[in-house]
Amino acid sequence: MLSHAELWTAIDALAKRFDMSPSAMAKLAGLDPTAFNRSKRGDVETRPRWPSTESLAKVLEATGVGFSEFAALTESVQGKRAGIPLIGQARAAPGLFDEAGAPRGAGWEEMELPGPREDGLYALEVEGDALAPVYRDGDRLLVSATAEPRRGDRVVVMTTNGEVLVKELGRLTARTIELTSVLRDGDDRTLDRMTVAWVACVQWVSQ
Repeated sequence: MLSHAELWTAIDALAKRFDMSPSAMAKLAGLDPTAFNRSKRGDVETRPRWPSTESLAKVLEATGVGFSEFAALTESVQGKRAGIPLIGQARAAPGLFDEAGAPRGAGWEEMELPGPREDGLYALEVEGDALAPVYRDGDRLLVSATAEPRRGDRVVVMTTNGEVLVKELGRLTARTIELTSVLRDGDDRTLDRMTVAWVACVQWVSQ
């Protein structure tokens, strides 16, 4: 029987085999593109969340892979750890990221995660206590530049003048983006879309 970690590792490995992100694979199978996001996997130690048998069956049908072959994928990646870029909050600047919000180039410090590397995923390290008590100095936000941000998601926003904001995504219009503070007494913001370089989803936090 596959463990929680092994099952998600196999899903990641299956997507990698077909040169897709887990989100793209979910979409191919007719599922919600966020079905396999890290935020949907829960906290492995206390609140693990499992993919449904229906979603798994649809993915295997869409890719033409049998269950035994799928299960064997855990063996090929077992023990492997993926290194993702690790960026300090103060170092983040518009020129270091592409239009989707993914870090450009190589040479970044890295943070290790179990399983294969997911495209567009990186860690943003919180510096200072401006976001406390929700996020504290040294916390690492796992940010996806490939996941589609939705209303209510926690996001990292880069403005064209280099300001980095960690907020909750609110209402979107053709001209503006509304952002809600993650802090009870924090400031909400409404930004002109022309002043926003990119918006990326916070998938998980390592505290």
